[in-house]
Amino acid sequence: MSAVNGSTTPGYVLLEDGTRFDGELRGAVDADGATGEVVFNTSMTGYQEAVTDPSYAGQIITFTYPLIGNYGVAKAAMESDRIHARGVIMREAKNGEHAADAEGGWVDWLRDCGALGIDGVDTRALVRHIREGRARVEAEPSMAGADLARTVTPGEPIELDGSGPHVVGIDTGIKLSIIRQLRERGCRVTLLPCTATAEEILDRDPDLVFLANGPGDPAALGYVVDSVREIVGKRPVVGICLGHQLLCRAVGVETFKLPFGHRGANHPVKDLETGRIEITSQNHGFAVQGPAGEPKIEGDEPVRWDTEFGAAELSHLNLYDRTVE
Repeated sequence: MSAVNGSTTPGYVLLEDGTRFDGELRGAVDADGATGEVVFNTSMTGYQEAVTDPSYAGQIITFTYPLIGNYGVAKAAMESDRIHARGVIMREAKNGEHAADAEGGWVDWLRDCGALGIDGVDTRALVRHIREGRARVEAEPSMAGADLARTVTPGEPIELDGSGPHVVGIDTGIKLSIIRQLRERGCRVTLLPCTATAEEILDRDPDLVFLANGPGDPAALGYVVDSVREIVGKRPVVGICLGHQLLCRAVGVETFKLPFGHRGANHPVKDLETGRIEITSQNHGFAVQGPAGEPKIEGDEPVRWDTEFGAAELSHLNLYDRTVE
């Protein structure tokens, strides 16, 4: 994503196959450009939450909703302390600084944060292109094999008081909203760097070990998987997003890169126990393989994996592409 020679306003998105989408730069228009995996988010709102979500590190977000920025920005919408997305692609950008709850304008905020955006892009055509499997900006390495957790993990442990159960999180890029949810339920929360060993985690005497969301390929985080494998069976362990994939790898279930990921607020997921369909908010580019290594689960019959820790059973299935959730 770059400026056109001789101008700081016109810009373009150039994909690895040479396809180019023209538009006008927004935000930090004097930046040297941005490279990353181009992904798309189908949510109608939540643009500030998306760009500050550490799970988007290394990625350029294409928003499919045609108008982005119409209600400005506010501190309460931050999912971390900064923007992690490398760039933003929009059909039409608005500043929205005069919206009722706005504390600033969207485009102004991108500029102040040093983040590059582009609008005037035919995002419908771009998303079709991404869905065909060409999701990288020219010269950008593949997200497969990328260990990005180290770029977003805290340097030191973080202690957050609470009177309830002690939740120890392996922080591979946890969102602030998840921390708030835990604390609203009275939990005492300790966040450890993703490089923490099993011994360091267990020394905190957790009631629950929480594996957080985050960016990159779970297969590249073997050091986290090794720590989790030592903890399973000694303490309850749960995971979300990247953390769910790491937990699966820890018990011997493989993961793979999705063709274009699940990112949006309207993903239908079937609860295989109750038969209910739930509409979920998702943001992940990798998924868990079936028992025979298959990427998709055909049919609604019980699905089980045999692991060294016992049998694991599938509980939720994505109905867009029938992948494990």
